[in-house]
Amino acid sequence: MDANQLWGRRLKQARLAAGLSQKSLGITAGIDPFVASTRINRYELGVHKPDLLTASNLAKTLGVPLAFFYAEEDDMADLIYRYSKADTEAKAQVVQLLAASPGLAE
Repeated sequence: MDANQLWGRRLKQARLAAGLSQKSLGITAGIDPFVASTRINRYELGVHKPDLLTASNLAKTLGVPLAFFYAEEDDMADLIYRYSKADTEAKAQVVQLLAASPGLAE
């Protein structure tokens, strides 16, 4: 799977989790309403990838970190997504766990 397809798959995953249509996501993220649905569809299919500003607007609209879209591995993307949705206590526990892992220097 190439980078554009992977990016598109993650966009679709986040959009569906947010319960948004392609058109509503595009419009809310600042894409012209006339082309919003088509542009999001092209991104999800991996035909095109948005510029960084558009990607950032999509991430904000979906409530996910921008890094979620760009993670090279599915496990990492899943961790980024789950971490972003976790409460403060859970985030602190994750940080503490990773800080105590052998081989991870600060």
